Amino acid sequence: MTARDLSIIGAGHVGLVYAAGMAELGHRVACIDIDVDRIERLRRGELPIFEPGLDEAVCRHSASGRLRFSTSYEDALADAEFIFIAVSTPSTPDGAADLRAVRAAARGIAAAVRGRRPIIINKSTVPVGTGDSVDHILASADGHRPFKVVSNPEFLREGTALHDFFHPDRIVLGSRDRAAAERVAALYEGVNAPVLVTDVKTAEMIKYASNAFLATKISFINEIAEICEAVGADAAQVAAGMGLDARIGGHFLRHGIGFGGSCLPKDVRALAYMGSVFGTHPQLLNAVLQINAAQRRRVLQKVRTALGQLDGARICVLGLAFKPNTDDVRDAPAIDLIRLFLNEGADVTAYDPQAMTKTAVICPDAAYFASPYDAAAGCDAIIVATEWPEFQDLDLGRLRAAAARPIFVDGRGFLDRDAIEEAGFTLISGRDDASSAPVSARDRNGRAVGVSA
Repeated sequence: MTARDLSIIGAGHVGLVYAAGMAELGHRVACIDIDVDRIERLRRGELPIFEPGLDEAVCRHSASGRLRFSTSYEDALADAEFIFIAVSTPSTPDGAADLRAVRAAARGIAAAVRGRRPIIINKSTVPVGTGDSVDHILASADGHRPFKVVSNPEFLREGTALHDFFHPDRIVLGSRDRAAAERVAALYEGVNAPVLVTDVKTAEMIKYASNAFLATKISFINEIAEICEAVGADAAQVAAGMGLDARIGGHFLRHGIGFGGSCLPKDVRALAYMGSVFGTHPQLLNAVLQINAAQRRRVLQKVRTALGQLDGARICVLGLAFKPNTDDVRDAPAIDLIRLFLNEGADVTAYDPQAMTKTAVICPDAAYFASPYDAAAGCDAIIVATEWPEFQDLDLGRLRAAAARPIFVDGRGFLDRDAIEEAGFTLISGRDDASSAPVSARDRNGRAVGVSA
């Protein structure tokens, strides 16, 4: 493989993973961010995010010289043949994607590469048509000669992002210039995955449509679970039976407190906003968001019913990150739960192996503890909001002894119901279905199969 000079704008969850991954493939990578403190920390080998394996990869390639960090566009883009834009696109209050950072990156590129024409690669999740906007900004700032812009959406899962970089399901590339797309595809030499080349708008839509479909599966099974509870069916067994159908599949069919994170909520909102702006009627997407928000309120309602009242109650939330193996709390269900219970007059205690520092900034009125047992001490209800593997090894007897009352919510439906109840807890949510039979089945070859999120 021919090593290339790459620049990546944005040292966040996506930018850092791609910087480390591209360096691992043998390329020379300069990663730029306008956050001076973040860059200084990275130069010292301190990562601003938690992602398994990423710290070791960043440090290794920084030491080898294949990866460096800068706050200067002129410095970081000086030799770049390819420039990735990997900046944040958060939601605006009306649900649209905020593109200010993308536009700022385009203006910074135009000023730094004046006269040159590196290939510009949109890695950020952006609304359909953003590729054309970036091209317009770049060309307008530098003689109105068009750049070659390629949309290359990311499909990384936080918690397994570095693995996903090297083992993607597909590599999607959208461009008006097929030769430019093929040059970007060549950067991934050594990564075994199908490559789909489309136009720019189609590539941008593939990202949104993929995340919207995953979110829809989660909201669908949550609505089915509510009906199951009402009629006396076992939602977990229903999901397992559905998942055995190859047309449906078992992934993202675990019912619970819903989806969160930096992608699914934001992308569904942005797609619904796009649809409404262009005159379509995205009823399904809006329903997906409404069902997801309702899952948090259902937990609150069930705990209130079990306790009689919430004012003055002490509620323990175990797990704060939106999913395990990350410290990302953006749109995390736990954050909604903490706010809901605080608003009802409850005291909230919390524990998470990685995400307490970030949560404390957002929810300073909760109390944070160094262990789940300390967090549970004197509590009236315990809610597991993140499926951290370590929670499967909890000493439930010790946890019950620490708690004042036995109310337990498995918000992810991943713990052993029988073990919870044998420890003396009353399970009031999660897999509170018609039976406590384990969810299990076997395929035609006798292999065990189940349901996963």
